[in-house]
Amino acid sequence: MSEPTPAPGAGAAGFDPPFVVDEPEAHTLPFVFNTPHSGSVYPRAFLAAARLDALALRRSEDAYVDRLFAPVVDLGAPLMRAHFPRAYLDVNREPYELDPRMFDGRLPAFANTRSMRVAGGLGTVPRVVADGQEIYRGRLPVEEAVARIEYLYKPYHRVLRGLIQRTSRQFGHAILIDCHSMPSSSLGRDEDAKADFVLGDRFGTSCAPLLIAAFERHLSARGYKVTRNKPYAGGFITEHYGEPNIGRHALQIEINRALYMNESTLAITPGFPDLIWRLREVVMAVAAEAADLGPRRMAAE
Repeated sequence: MSEPTPAPGAGAAGFDPPFVVDEPEAHTLPFVFNTPHSGSVYPRAFLAAARLDALALRRSEDAYVDRLFAPVVDLGAPLMRAHFPRAYLDVNREPYELDPRMFDGRLPAFANTRSMRVAGGLGTVPRVVADGQEIYRGRLPVEEAVARIEYLYKPYHRVLRGLIQRTSRQFGHAILIDCHSMPSSSLGRDEDAKADFVLGDRFGTSCAPLLIAAFERHLSARGYKVTRNKPYAGGFITEHYGEPNIGRHALQIEINRALYMNESTLAITPGFPDLIWRLREVVMAVAAEAADLGPRRMAAE
C-alpha cells in the first residue's frame, strides 16, 4: 500500500493521512478505482460544530464501499480511498461549489454559488447530509472552507489525476471506476423501478459504450437489476476525468446499500461477503474484455 504524504494542515484537522492509495504489487490492469465518499474519520472539532450526531452524519457516507472494491488491488489495479467523510468535504464537486449562506466572510469571486447542487445543500462543503438535515449549528468562517479545499480537495485530485495519467502512459488508455453507494429510498417506492446498480456515464459522454455495456451485462448475468444514468449519471469526477476521445474513460457505479448493509444502523448484513466476491468476478470479466479489445478498438466502439 502506498500512502501519499499528508498535505500541510490536513493532520491538524484530524486526518493523517487524509486519503490513501492501495497499490497492487504490479499494475497490470488499465483501471483506477476510486471511493471518494467512503471516508469515516470524523474530527472532534467537526463533531462539535455539528448539530447532528455521528450516526446521522454517517448516513451521507458510502459506507464500506472501499471494502467492497478492495479485491481490485490483488487483481492489479490501484484503489484510492478518502479518509475524510463526505459530510465534511465532497471531492465529487467542483473545487469551489459553495453556498454563501453557510459562511461568515466573502467567498472568492470565482466560487460557483448558484449550481443546483449548492441549492440542494450538497456543495463542496455540504450544508446538509444526504437526507436533508442541516449539518452545522451556525455559520463557518470562510477560511475554513478555503482550508478544506486547499489541504484536502486539491491534493486529492492531484493524486487521482496522477494515477490516471500514469495508467494512460502505461497502457495507452485509462479506465476510472468511481465507486459509490445509494440509499434504497432514493430509487422511489415502485419496486419495479428499484435497481441494485446504477451505472453512470454522463449519458454516453464519459466512457466508451462497450465499457458500460460490459459492466451491465456481467452484473445482470449475476442476477442484479441494473439501470443507466437514472437517477445517477455521474458527478464531477466522472464528468471531469471522462475524456474517451483521448482514451481516458470514467464510469460511476452506484450500489444499492440494501444489498449489503442495514441502512438504519449501518451494520453490514450477511450478503456483504457474497457481494464482494461477485464484484471481483465482474471486474475480472470486464477487465478481460477491455484487455482483449485494446485502446484502438475501444475508441472505435
